[in-house]
Amino acid sequence: MSLAPRAVLVHRTTEYDELVARHGTHGQAAFFLASRGRDIEEVAERHRRTRRALAEVTAAIPLSWRQTRVERADLDRFLFAPEDVVVVVGQDGLVANVAKYLAGQPVVGIDTDPGRNPGVLVRHRPGDAATLLPSVLAAGTGVDELTMVEAVADDTQRLVALNEIYLGAAGHQTARYRLGLEDDGGVVEAQASSGVLVGTGTGATGWIRSVWQERGGDGGRGEGHRGVGGSGGGRGAGVRLPGPTEERLVWFVREAWPSPATGTSLVAGELAGGGRLVLTVECERLIAFGDGIESDAVELTWGQTVRVGVWGERLRLVG
Repeated sequence: MSLAPRAVLVHRTTEYDELVARHGTHGQAAFFLASRGRDIEEVAERHRRTRRALAEVTAAIPLSWRQTRVERADLDRFLFAPEDVVVVVGQDGLVANVAKYLAGQPVVGIDTDPGRNPGVLVRHRPGDAATLLPSVLAAGTGVDELTMVEAVADDTQRLVALNEIYLGAAGHQTARYRLGLEDDGGVVEAQASSGVLVGTGTGATGWIRSVWQERGGDGGRGEGHRGVGGSGGGRGAGVRLPGPTEERLVWFVREAWPSPATGTSLVAGELAGGGRLVLTVECERLIAFGDGIESDAVELTWGQTVRVGVWGERLRLVG
């Protein structure tokens, strides 16, 4: 007999809860915010909207399902099961936070603050849950399979992200390394830069897009290349940003520094299918982190190699 589905409600502590925990009372938190030109009522109202959303979604879970909740800070200690339906109640970033812990479970994103969140990943309103959740496991339910990116070090450390992976020095100072493409005939370049970004089509709406636009992009021409040099047209020229479901990544070197010992000929490109970007560390400490969470970084040291490419799993986001 198969287990009944389990709804896993993923949420995060609200700013209001964090303020009251830090300052002890509502009044003290209000005084603290007022001293900085903010009104606690705005924070409290967002807190109430989140609580109402959680209550509405909880009430919409089918009676035959099991259910549980997990706070964002506890995700790395939570064991997801194959029969889970993951319901993310919060912001777009919360979907990215949970994605790396999943293995094919469907994800429903519920936006607790429409108009404040972009709604790229939290696509539904709390009121949609009553009709949406019972249909999630039915055949024909629309699901977008979003590409993810992974970095694997030679000591087996692994990092997975939905948006992008950053590799560079802690504090975003100068990092030294050797960079190349795994299937590009052994072409490798020594570089000094403020880091390397490798991103997905989902990440192309955020940090990756800002780097791409910084140097001109490709104007929407769609002319992609596996590697792009540092001269002419800007860093983004010739690189076409992928769509969220494309099995393709883009990578950019940030502020590569030319010198007698370091080059700038490999500063942008694409990784399709099994393509891998290979980085060998040539400094005492280099970190890699995903989706902007620097506190969950992989640490690398002199001589270590890390390979970055498309991850085999995809995030199954209910449309």
